[in-house]
Amino acid sequence: MTDSVTRKILAPQAIDADRWVRPLVFTNGVFDVLHRGHVMYLACARELGATLLIGVNTDASARGLGKGPDRPLNNEADRMWVLAGLESVSFVTLFEESTPCELIQRCKPDVYVKGGDYDVEKLEETRLVRSWGGRSLAIDFVSGYSTSALLARIREPR
Repeated sequence: MTDSVTRKILAPQAIDADRWVRPLVFTNGVFDVLHRGHVMYLACARELGATLLIGVNTDASARGLGKGPDRPLNNEADRMWVLAGLESVSFVTLFEESTPCELIQRCKPDVYVKGGDYDVEKLEETRLVRSWGGRSLAIDFVSGYSTSALLARIREPR
């Protein structure tokens, strides 16, 4: 039963450009506390191609993003497992750099997506994907859903 999830979790060294059913859609993030906004975003991303690969920030790289001293709440193995359990997700892998550019260079996605709270035109990832003719786009942000807002609500004294 768990094989269907574990087979979706790939070691970073297993990532290469020839492995995928195309078009390959790539996205990345911490995905610390999965919520409806994440699930909707990933379902939309999958609709853009045949394969959806997610680059997940390692715990160390997530801490470097300035989200707070106690983040991520869930460790990288747990975050990858939860993402791999989603129907829309084809594969997940880790990256430890500040950007997923090395991983993107290795898998050469046809489409790179980020949430609508990012300006994709300013991202190094966009320039890289477009260098081989790929597309880069933002998927509309689902208003009212964010991990930071959820954590603030949980921590709020009652």
